[in-house]
Order: sequence, then C-alpha cells, then structure tokens
Amino acid sequence: MCRSIKTLRTGATPVSDEEITAAALQYVRKVSGYRKPSVANEAAFDDAVAAVSEASRQLLDAVTATHPQARR
Repeated sequence: MCRSIKTLRTGATPVSDEEITAAALQYVRKVSGYRKPSVANEAAFDDAVAAVSEASRQLLDAVTATHPQARR
C-alpha cells in the first residue's frame, strides 16, 4: 500500500484535519492511479477525498474514545 502515509493514531498531539486530508488524498491518488484527475473526474476525486477524510476522522475519534492511551 502507500508506504508514505504515516500512522495518524499515535503522536504527542491530536492529529489535525489537514493531516487527515493529506492522508486521504494520498490514499485516493493510490487507488485511482491519478496524481491529479482530469476535469471530468475532478468532482468524483474530490468527493472521494472528502469521504475518506470523514471516515478517517470517525475512526480516529472512535479509537481515541475506546483507547485514550492511543493518543499520548
């Protein structure tokens, strides 16, 4: 998978929305095969980044709620 995507769950400070969006963008780029989508695919690409970002935020919030030590 994407070796350059860093783990967002660990760290001294809570992860920022910008970090989540950056990781989502890397993931969508990898899955789609596009670094930058064509104009025809741009809306779908952006929607996918937003959906992955939201799902990531929900996951991180749930993990933190059940395992507070996950965020040092």
